Amino acid sequence: MKGGTLVVSRDTKNFSHYKTELEKIRFNDVTCTAAEKDALFAQIRDMKPDLIIINARYFQRATPYRMRELLKMIPKLNIAAISMDEYPSELAMYFIANGVKSYGAYSEGIDELKKCIMTIRDGGVYISPAVLECQNKRDEEIKAASIINDYYKQIILLISDGYKDEEIGDIMHVTRRTITTHKSEIYRSLNVRNENELIKVSQDLGFIEQRGMSFFPKDFVVSPLPDKIKGKRKRAK
Repeated sequence: MKGGTLVVSRDTKNFSHYKTELEKIRFNDVTCTAAEKDALFAQIRDMKPDLIIINARYFQRATPYRMRELLKMIPKLNIAAISMDEYPSELAMYFIANGVKSYGAYSEGIDELKKCIMTIRDGGVYISPAVLECQNKRDEEIKAASIINDYYKQIILLISDGYKDEEIGDIMHVTRRTITTHKSEIYRSLNVRNENELIKVSQDLGFIEQRGMSFFPKDFVVSPLPDKIKGKRKRAK
């Protein structure tokens, strides 16, 4: 069935409840899904929903980025992100920056959440007061995420293998400063703060995988056992 409302959530036990309650307040042809990554995008391309309501934590901190990817593929989608638990407003801002039209949060009160739901039902745009406040405090407009292309994925892969910025620059035939700039863009796009968060999010998104073999930086060494431990092992023999 084409059109309708697609609810994207991992709360599968409540799918029938969501469908019943939304259709009761006149949302059209509600379908719920917990499809993953490419399967979700394929379902959306096939269904062509009039409205997508996605749980803000569906892809953890990378949900805004995934919506940016989706809107690159299907630019005219109407997407609303809803948070049913605590979700940082500083992070929620990136939904709007990445093209999601509406954002509402249960943590801001049930009345505000109802207002959000009814506004998007009627074809309007709703942005929660907390997110609007965060936006107004910014000196500059938040830029939309850059799509993580193969070049960026190669940098992420080298970071995950422990290479330093200068070594990555040598491998990629660019300066260390260029790599630092690329890393800043990757961090901003994926809403991460450090390399540990970057690796975790990249694994969740499928950019890198847990592999049986890694390539190591040229200064990688396996430290020898301390002399005391060596002595104990010899005596044990």
